[in-house]
Amino acid sequence: MSASAADLRAPAQVAAGGGFTIASSGSGEATFYLIGPAQVSKRKVQLGGDIAVQGDEIEHAGRYTAIVCASECSSTHFFVHPVEASRLSFLVHPSRVPVSQPNAISAVAFVFDKFYNLVTGPGSVDFKVIPKDGHEISASRPSENGVAWVRLTSARQEGPTKIGASVGKTSELRVVQQVASEACNLRIKSSWTGKQLRVETDPVKDCSGNKVPDGTVISFTTVDTKGKTTVDAPVKRGIAKVEIPVSGNARITAASGVVTGNELRVGGGQ
Repeated sequence: MSASAADLRAPAQVAAGGGFTIASSGSGEATFYLIGPAQVSKRKVQLGGDIAVQGDEIEHAGRYTAIVCASECSSTHFFVHPVEASRLSFLVHPSRVPVSQPNAISAVAFVFDKFYNLVTGPGSVDFKVIPKDGHEISASRPSENGVAWVRLTSARQEGPTKIGASVGKTSELRVVQQVASEACNLRIKSSWTGKQLRVETDPVKDCSGNKVPDGTVISFTTVDTKGKTTVDAPVKRGIAKVEIPVSGNARITAASGVVTGNELRVGGGQ
């Protein structure tokens, strides 16, 4: 028996992964095509009844086209929308940050359903911060077009801080290492070793009392009868030190970035 012309009627919107039916008119056998954002399916169907669409055929959100072809072809369109949020992609930047920096940490969460469709409808993401030594802090932020974000000020004390995001029963956790900021209250002292003057810093710390990392460069500057000389030395085990030849009376200072320390005044080598 030959197939007669058919019309298709599908719901305007369906949920991702949920089976449903498309009503058809006409009679006889026809070829059914389902074309979606990520796949195409094809099979024989009988016209005049409901055409079943399986959940695994519509897991990807977007616009779909259903087509039946017998003596003629007809088509209809429908949209698949995401289901509830149940997955996260969580990004935190940077992985290392100086202490006490306002809005220095960015945390961004992308919200997906169980089929990895971006959930663009309104929702919320719960963020939390767990300092190395301190109480957990949490806050909820709305998600818009599948994205929720928050800016954070780094802690006052160095060490690892955990930053998390959660939606539904899913959570993600990242660690940001917070390190000492710029040197603060730089202090130097000196002692003679023959005709060389040994100059060294007190333990170099930032303004919150955290020791600056080894490798931080301290610039020692000497002004004496021979002119001006600058020597750079890295911090090792919290202290930077140099040995400087001095001619006559001299003034010695130390600096790290824009921070300068006390000034030493010394006489010629002893």
